[in-house]
Amino acid sequence: MTRGTRPVVAIWTLAIILAASAPGSAQETLAEARQLYASADYRGALTMLNALLAASPSPQERQLIELYRTLCLVAIGNTEEANKAIEAMVSRDPLYRPNMEEVPPRLRAVFSETRRRLLPGLIQERYVNAKAAFDRGDMKVAADGFTQVLMALADPDIEAAAKQPPLSDLRVLASGFNDLTVRALTPPPVPVAPLTVQAPPPPPPAPAPREPVIYTADDSNVTAPETVRQELPPYPGRVNFEREGVIEVIIDANGTVESASMLESVDPLYDRVLLNAAREWTYRPARLGGSPVKYRKRIQVTVNRTRE
Repeated sequence: MTRGTRPVVAIWTLAIILAASAPGSAQETLAEARQLYASADYRGALTMLNALLAASPSPQERQLIELYRTLCLVAIGNTEEANKAIEAMVSRDPLYRPNMEEVPPRLRAVFSETRRRLLPGLIQERYVNAKAAFDRGDMKVAADGFTQVLMALADPDIEAAAKQPPLSDLRVLASGFNDLTVRALTPPPVPVAPLTVQAPPPPPPAPAPREPVIYTADDSNVTAPETVRQELPPYPGRVNFEREGVIEVIIDANGTVESASMLESVDPLYDRVLLNAAREWTYRPARLGGSPVKYRKRIQVTVNRTRE
């Protein structure tokens, strides 16, 4: 790739971002490597970056160093080694995606093509590892693994492949096992030890207290609750077609959500996010004759298709 004005400016800007992201001496070394690159001493910059890699950086720092190193390899015409570096970055972290606006156009295409080629195999490999953790009872590792699989399947670079077997089947399996791991990680209720204190004679039986009535939109004499905060969380990933569902909340006499449930599912992964958000919603409570009362409310949820 020739050293035109626009690629050099893009790489210089990315170099500043990379240097600012690294701590301590690594930041200083990246700054020096940036200066060497700006002066066209690409091999000198590579020497510094290779030394940083030999110092066993953290995973995040390693990705930054490898990306900057890839730019230097392209600058000296070593595209074969640059392609290998990109493959290593994707294999190390399938969810990694550089800021494409700061990467030269040629490398954008190489990154996207490499991710399309490698992600299906990497996703299947991570599913196998997550399933193995599930089988041996390591639910924390399994939950993290299945979550990564579902996030990778939502990646736009493999949108077409994710709709077809084996990835489409893998999405169903990963979602189901992920639900099982979440339930397995939920702690059971703490048992209460029985007391042995001698109880006094029981008092005369009192009438059983009446359960609070839960009103609905069918009760015309009840004023419906007013929304104070009812934000829908963003859908995690790309939406290829419009999705709809219905969530039901029980709003207590204080205007807080007592419980939430899905009457019609939008998507198993998004349902959990939506239910967690719904428990934080607040309202001005429904009223009957001026007194606050419980109320059952249903909300239609529509997730619109992601625009290109």
